[in-house]
Amino acid sequence: MNVRRRLIPAAAAASLGLGALTACSSDSAATGNTDKFDVVASFYPMAYLAQQIGGDHANVTSLTEPGQEPHDLEISTKQRAQLEEADAALYLKGLQPAVDEAVGQTGIKTKIDAATLTHLEDHGTGGHSHEGEEGHSEEGHSEEEHGRDPHVWLDPVKYAEIAQGVGKAFEKADPDHAADYKKNTEALVTKLNGLNSDFENGLKDTKTKVFFTNHAAFGYLAERYGLTQEAISGIDPESEPSGARVRELQQEAKADGVTTVFYETLVSDKTAKTLARDANLKTDVLDPLEGITDKSRGDDYVQVMESNLKALQKALGAK
Repeated sequence: MNVRRRLIPAAAAASLGLGALTACSSDSAATGNTDKFDVVASFYPMAYLAQQIGGDHANVTSLTEPGQEPHDLEISTKQRAQLEEADAALYLKGLQPAVDEAVGQTGIKTKIDAATLTHLEDHGTGGHSHEGEEGHSEEGHSEEEHGRDPHVWLDPVKYAEIAQGVGKAFEKADPDHAADYKKNTEALVTKLNGLNSDFENGLKDTKTKVFFTNHAAFGYLAERYGLTQEAISGIDPESEPSGARVRELQQEAKADGVTTVFYETLVSDKTAKTLARDANLKTDVLDPLEGITDKSRGDDYVQVMESNLKALQKALGAK
């Protein structure tokens, strides 16, 4: 397929943060005046895959700007127009309802739903990580928790599965560059497999297996490495915990030797710090990697995940 040339208005380019997320750093790519394979990604983890796999052949933009909380995204008219003009849309159905609706309404030929490329699970209420654990039915939890957990990119193994599916979709949509997409996908999967090995080895022997988080984003990571996530809030990072949930976590911290309450960069740390103060615990950052900002502990997915590993090793008492 010969990718069509397009000229995207400067205003639309600015609204999509093209300069920060294009796979190519040239001025022409930054303005969208390119004959490359145009991919619109829903948020950072999808944009990272598209950049790594697309390489020099893809022009990648993100609907979610750096620092924007992806759950809250609303799609503008300009962004809808950008979707219509793209060669492919890469998104994760179930995480951003506005994106799901916008992609569904477009005539774009290649729609890649990452949720179909691996197995998503229901991690239950109360923040428990293991499939089949129903946890505690505390009031104040989001209804989202009763559905499938979308935070699959935080498990390097499942993220690698998604990467392989994205690679195949790129090969099919832009066959002229299929060999390069295949090569780039293999390189990315190798990198993610190495990250998985680092987590396996780094979290194998720890004093405790329980960690507290601001919201239930780390269920897949916890399940992969034999840990138990206990979330103050639910899958929705803005939801407030009930008083009963806070008291329960205070008791559990003592019982399980929990030392740290993790919070994240894109949402308020107020609840996490309040719990930490009341339970005499430390606080630290565990990044759900929904976006990269100047506050992120790393410049890309792998670097931030390595920072997450170090934070978990410290909090769990890795030996």
